[in-house]
Amino acid sequence: MKASDADILIIPGYTNSGPGHWQSRWEAKLSTARRVEQAEWTKPVREDWIARIAEEVNASTRPVVLVAHSLGVPSVIHAIPHFRTPVAGAFLVAPPDVANPDIRPKHLMTFGPYPRDPLPFPSITVASRNDPFGSYEHADDVASSWGSFLVDAGEAGHINADSGHGPWPEGTMVFAQFLGRLST
Repeated sequence: MKASDADILIIPGYTNSGPGHWQSRWEAKLSTARRVEQAEWTKPVREDWIARIAEEVNASTRPVVLVAHSLGVPSVIHAIPHFRTPVAGAFLVAPPDVANPDIRPKHLMTFGPYPRDPLPFPSITVASRNDPFGSYEHADDVASSWGSFLVDAGEAGHINADSGHGPWPEGTMVFAQFLGRLST
């Protein structure tokens, strides 16, 4: 599949992805990409985020590819039962451990626990070995339960602009390879 064959839905996490974040850069670069906007980025409500994602997926006219970061990941996983439009695949980056009471801010725990059913579409989960919002072991565990291919990003922090992942060329390459393996 080529990017132009899909509706690429960019799903940021808590506080949205700023202009330097790789998600914002990809959105600007990919003609069929659009951001799933949330009414409240700093006080996220699980049901509202799930509903917005499902609304955008169900409004799509081409095969959907989800690109979720951080709190966007559990939001996507919880939204799956509400999808009426087929999803071709999901690129899931830096899944936070939303069941860990030590993670801040605490209200992010309302997005847990993760459903552990196998995903009904191909997926890749990219995780860091020193992500302050979730351990690599946690990412490995949830990715395994979903049947998602896990990519070890090394010591990459939260894989966001603050950890030096604005352009994120390695992520671009992995995403391009993933897209190439998806069927329309």
